[in-house]
Amino acid sequence: MGKVWLCGKEYPNIWLAPMAGDGDRAFRLICREHGAGYLCSEMVSAKALCYGDKKTPALARITGAESPMAVQIFGSEPEFMARGASIVIENAKADGVLPSAIDINMGCPVHKVVSNGEGSALMKNVALIEKIVSAVARAINIPVTVKMRLGWDAGSINVVEAAKAAEAGGAAAVCVHARTRAQMYSPGVDFSHVAKVKAALGIPVIANGDIFSAHDALEAMKKTGCDGVAIARGALGNPWIFEEIAAAEAGREYTPPTKDERVRVALRQLEYSIEDKGERVAVVESRRYLGRYLKGMSGATKVRELLCRASSAAEIRKILAPLYEG
Repeated sequence: MGKVWLCGKEYPNIWLAPMAGDGDRAFRLICREHGAGYLCSEMVSAKALCYGDKKTPALARITGAESPMAVQIFGSEPEFMARGASIVIENAKADGVLPSAIDINMGCPVHKVVSNGEGSALMKNVALIEKIVSAVARAINIPVTVKMRLGWDAGSINVVEAAKAAEAGGAAAVCVHARTRAQMYSPGVDFSHVAKVKAALGIPVIANGDIFSAHDALEAMKKTGCDGVAIARGALGNPWIFEEIAAAEAGREYTPPTKDERVRVALRQLEYSIEDKGERVAVVESRRYLGRYLKGMSGATKVRELLCRASSAAEIRKILAPLYEG
């Protein structure tokens, strides 16, 4: 596995990208167990932290088993972003596990985020990018990283300019999702712009977007010369992708998981979720991810239908039992 250097510290080069709604602690732990060398939290509202929202700090909490891990914050006002980052660090010190970095979200494309000038809407204002990064970097004593898109749309691709602004503000690394905001998550990425960012910056650059296999990861690194890759949707229902990429990098043979392994890991994610959120919430949220582990299995459609109606962990285990021989 390759390495990425952030402010003099060495980290693995295969990262789990932040994913709102999917990248919770249970999933992060599963990905860590299967080779994700560096994790990132779901995006956390800096303003909600500043206003003392009761639920938000939990999204930024790190356990020892997750480190090294970044906490991602989002917002559009430098003073709130700086204060939000400081609150994350203060809470982390109390918990005894500091994040490896504070990551700034400049890539989220959803309407409710960009309508507030946050997420990928920041790609429209390069001067503000530098101000936000600079404010956060001055407020904390750990690295600041940035995740951004290519630009707002095909007619305004400005990722090189935006990445340079982030670097000038003090960013220690930049992760580039090789789509514009207008593309949302539609098929097709353009890594040529990521290569331009890598050539223009003196800090590590991580490639992200449409990486669903080891072949995709190696091609992304080959095309961009980037320092590593960040996996998002490619890991959903397939945390083994990190092992697959590491094996390909090392020239080792990779053996895909058996049906039993897939079901067993699906149930382990459920157990981690129960530990973190309680059974009622964990069972409801499991409807979003359990079926992904069953992709391609005989009878998976019927099983997914049953899982959507399950109301307890015991019922979920019973539904999955016919698929699990271990």
